[in-house]
Formats: sequence, structure tokens, C-alpha cells
Amino acid sequence: MNASVKEMTRAKKTAPAKRNRLSSVTTAIRLLKAFSEDEVEIGVSALAQKLKVAKSTVHRLAVTLVAEGLLEQNPETERYRLGIGLFGLGTLVRRRMDLSNEARPYLFDLRKHTGETIILGIPSDTEVMHVYDLESPQALGIKSDLGARKPAYCTAVGRAIFAFAPEEMIDRVLTPPLTKRTAHTITDVARLREVFAEVRQRGFAVEDEESEPGIRVIAAPVRDSSGSVVGAVGVAGPSQRLSLDAVESFARPLLDTVATISSRLGYGAVYRR
Repeated sequence: MNASVKEMTRAKKTAPAKRNRLSSVTTAIRLLKAFSEDEVEIGVSALAQKLKVAKSTVHRLAVTLVAEGLLEQNPETERYRLGIGLFGLGTLVRRRMDLSNEARPYLFDLRKHTGETIILGIPSDTEVMHVYDLESPQALGIKSDLGARKPAYCTAVGRAIFAFAPEEMIDRVLTPPLTKRTAHTITDVARLREVFAEVRQRGFAVEDEESEPGIRVIAAPVRDSSGSVVGAVGVAGPSQRLSLDAVESFARPLLDTVATISSRLGYGAVYRR
């Protein structure tokens, strides 16, 4: 009796998860996972047999995945293989993992030096995502939610990343309408372009209660071996403790920190003000 009750409870818990799945997406994922080092190329019939679905279903999914660059078809054998699009996605994940792993000890050092909250962010479309944060040890501090996404135009971390992006990307970031998140948020595109230019000239960005009331942040970009900006480190604290001068006093240790992290990622230049 107890076993039956447990089974019924387990079934109730798993049923919603199964209902929420899209069967076509699940099948497409299983199709991609069917490839291995032993089977680099697989034909439609073999895939249908592996997945236990109709060949017509495999064919439709394969055509869609080829169009998206996640599969390729060998024109000679008509078999399918994993596409270069998956390599690009994997590179993004690897880059994020490398950045976080290489940055971690230096983020701790920066927090010790400043006594404030330290943020590590990466680009996510036209926004930034916080992938690592170290809260301030002080009683009055701020909390940065891991995984949080914020607009790039009004955040120091976002500006530090996208100020160095290609012009077409900057255009996307600054495409109106831009939400006025606080009384201090700059939404005028011409002024924001000036702000981005200042970031490029100074090497760091400052956020003065423009994203969240009562919070000031200074951030600087991290570069990889190609020189591309792959993220940014920010030092954040409450405005009632940190004046703008106090925030900018963190510029030197911040720039030293991102220079060290960048060198760990293969970038050879040293940041200078």
C-alpha cells in the first residue's frame, strides 16, 4: 500500500513536467545527442531507428536543424553530422566558464581591497547577465542576484562591455524606447553615445543611481586573447556611503584587476588610464 502511494505521488510530480515538454523539441534534442565520436555521421533510417520515430519525422527535424546550422548534410552520402552552429554555442559556454574560473581569485582580492560588492557580468543580447557576485562584508551593502539580466544602456557593467562593441551592436543597445528606470536614468540616445565614448576614453564606466535607486557602480571591461570584450567587472555600493569621488577612487585597483584577468584569458595589453 505504501509503495503504491509513493508511486502515485511520484507520478503526480512528474506528470506536469512531461506535459510541459514540447515533444518535437525533445525529439530534436535526442536527435542531436544521437551523434558521438563513434558515429560522426548518421543517415535518416538509422536516426529513426535510434529515436524510435518515423523517418518522415526525422527528415523534417533534420531539415530544420540544417537550416539553423545545428546539423550539416554530407552531399556525397546524404548522411547528417553536427553543424558548426553547435560549435559556436559551445564556445559561448566555454568562454563564460573560462572567464568565471579565471576571474574568481582576483574578484576576491578586489573585494578585500574595496570592501564593496563585486560583480562579474557578460553580454546577453543587448543586456548583461551577472554570472558571479561577491557581496560586501559591510553591514550596509547591496546584493547582486546571480543570473540577473539588466539593460546595458543604464548599467556600468553594460556600458563597460558594449561601449567597445561594433557600431551596429551599439545601435541595437541604444534603440528607443529606452525605459527610465530611476530619476537619474539617461534615455537620450545622443547623450548615451557621449557616455559610451567617455567609457572608451577612460577605460571604465560609472553608474550613478541610473539602474537602481541608491546604488553606484564602477565597471571595466575584460578582454580575451582576440582582444574582444567578453565581460566586465564592477564594484558596487550604496550611494549613501559611496560618493562619486569614492566610486572613482576604485578605478585603479579595478583596472589592475581586469588587466590581470584579461592576461589570464590570453590578452597581452595592460590597461592604462
